[in-house]
Amino acid sequence: MADAFRDHPDAVANTVRIAERCQVTLAEGENYLPNFDVPAGFTLDEYFEHVVRQGFSERLPRLKQLAASASLRHTIDEYERRLSYEIDMIKQMKYPGYFLIVWDFIRYAREQRIPVGPGRGSAAGSLVAYCLRITDVDPIDFDLIFERFLNPERISLPDIDIDFCERRRGEVIEYVTRKYGRENVAQIIT
Repeated sequence: MADAFRDHPDAVANTVRIAERCQVTLAEGENYLPNFDVPAGFTLDEYFEHVVRQGFSERLPRLKQLAASASLRHTIDEYERRLSYEIDMIKQMKYPGYFLIVWDFIRYAREQRIPVGPGRGSAAGSLVAYCLRITDVDPIDFDLIFERFLNPERISLPDIDIDFCERRRGEVIEYVTRKYGRENVAQIIT
């Protein structure tokens, strides 16, 4: 930076002075996620489970159709057990709000006819993500492992890789910024 601003030594010196005055302390181990407002009569956990189970019931007719034609590789009971396990794990790790926020902006994108990718990365191993239509990959059919995405030993936040149409992704970013506040939105690249 000193080379770039060699004609302005005061600018470099003042930048250092400003940085020395800043005292920012973030509590370690804390997650700073925006709040997801749930409808009246629900807690966050209850609404999360309600929306997930509703999504499962929307996926169920196709699963039953596959089962009837002997094309379903696993039983409906296996799906239901896995779904309950994932719901419990997500609640235990206090991520229902995170999933609902992602569900919300992907739903918005689809309502606006903004193309959304089918899912990639470890999130494709989540049946909850499939039921919320965050992903469109059936993790049980493909024998994907949920714990690669989320487990109690994982220290970092789970990340859900989402691909939007490049020409219209700005609309999704604007929606998230409007709804959850500019101070709660950051873009990352993987």
